[in-house]
Amino acid sequence: QVQLVESGGGLVQPGGSLALSCAASGRIISIETMGWYRQAPGAQRELVALIGSGGSTNYADSVKGRFTISRDNAKNTMYLQMNSLTPEDTAVYYCTADVRVGFVLSLTTYWGPGTQVTVSS
Repeated sequence: QVQLVESGGGLVQPGGSLALSCAASGRIISIETMGWYRQAPGAQRELVALIGSGGSTNYADSVKGRFTISRDNAKNTMYLQMNSLTPEDTAVYYCTADVRVGFVLSLTTYWGPGTQVTVSS
């Protein structure tokens, strides 16, 4: 099937930067929308950013101007550049992708296992 794996999480000081990557592998025909979600302890999962197959982007108000989402379609890889980080950005960050698998027209949503981002001094 399809696997998504996040990388790049870790500990960073307030005001610092961190870059996340999400690599998709498997029987991928094409990928439509990809995105990043995050979930803080005791909180509901929330959308961070989305990017379409053509490069269009959408951001949550809380990260707009600080985070940048991008993708490399040839590598089936998505990125999230995070700048000016605050403790409120601390969460597990999850990669998601809407994928066409096995020569079918319909899309199936896949999720990665998540990567921890901790912003603390």
